Amino acid sequence: MISIDAEPQPSDLGDVRVANRAVVLRHVRLHAPCSRADIAAHTGLNKATVSSLVTELIDRRLLRETGLTENRIGRPATMLVLDGSRYASLGAQIEADELVVVAVDPAGSRLLTWRRAATAGAPGDTVRALAALARRAVGRLTAQDRTVLGLTVAVPGLVDAAGAVPLAGALGWRDVPLAADLRAALRDPGIAVGVDSAAHLAVLAEQRYGGHAGTTDLVHLTGGVAVAAGVIAGGRLLRGSRGFAGAIGHLGLDESGPPCECGRRGCLTALTGLPAVIRRLLPDVDADGPPTDLLPDLERLHVLARTGDAGVHAGLADVGRDLGRGIAVLANLLNPEAVVLGGHFATLAPWLLPAARSELAARTYAPGAGGCRVDASTLDRIAPALGGATAALSTVESGRLPAG
Repeated sequence: MISIDAEPQPSDLGDVRVANRAVVLRHVRLHAPCSRADIAAHTGLNKATVSSLVTELIDRRLLRETGLTENRIGRPATMLVLDGSRYASLGAQIEADELVVVAVDPAGSRLLTWRRAATAGAPGDTVRALAALARRAVGRLTAQDRTVLGLTVAVPGLVDAAGAVPLAGALGWRDVPLAADLRAALRDPGIAVGVDSAAHLAVLAEQRYGGHAGTTDLVHLTGGVAVAAGVIAGGRLLRGSRGFAGAIGHLGLDESGPPCECGRRGCLTALTGLPAVIRRLLPDVDADGPPTDLLPDLERLHVLARTGDAGVHAGLADVGRDLGRGIAVLANLLNPEAVVLGGHFATLAPWLLPAARSELAARTYAPGAGGCRVDASTLDRIAPALGGATAALSTVESGRLPAG
């Protein structure tokens, strides 16, 4: 697991410069195009420090000048933006039905998106397939004269600090040393390799690229075979003591409800996960088969809802109410600005959101749900991989320059 949210703690002049680089890069990322004077005025750094840092970052092709602007008081200023031409960062995600690899540059441009059909099985087979895909992606990027900063892999399950996966029910995995196995399969890749939970990485993608970009208190609720929450609180990713925070899918809502894969009954996943929704609304379908088989059924549900099927509408309203009960727990506990729905929740959002929002309002202690909004994600199913690519940018964005 790669830590992407620790703030620099300066202890000497070198550390101070690293921290100041991070301040400059963050300001440009959030406010570009901007000038050196803008950076100094808004960050509190003196002009000489900003000038020195900007020169260094231009030399390392992390910033670039875009020309002059005269739409300001005083002399025209040279404007700065992030430069994405030299570096790339990789993210990947392992799903029950596919592998995904995404590459982005520091400016936020997506350089490649590769999806490969796969069937969840022995971890070793998955690792070998993912390593082959990652090697191809690294080769493509280095052929473009880019330095690859790292690879972070998203897994739909629990991930510990060493990048091992104690449990990933959607994949049928237990106690898989994924990060170590992947490094071995890549044969000394020369880049940082990390593993994190899909929920954690999806919320990073939401905060950077989604409809609530920049939000400091945000939850991404993943939808799929399992349900999990990625949480950003006070601008930082909430991991918990061992990295297992966000397992809201096993919040008990109804002890008499359907059985959950965890062994209990009536968990949020058992009520609102994709297999549960298929069972509730398409009783003619075997929802216990491979997760891949459920995607055509999700499309069928979407078509039925879009064409006004009364039974499907009623059933989705019930699912929305169960979802709203889970969101209300998040709202009462964390008071986020927004809860964003991903996966199948986003696909079915037009019919889930009204009931979910109503239930949230009814069950939240603070008036007006504490200001919490519930919206569908504007990102597609690859949000965890996109978040993985974002995580692998963290070393540079923390002010530590790549070698070379």
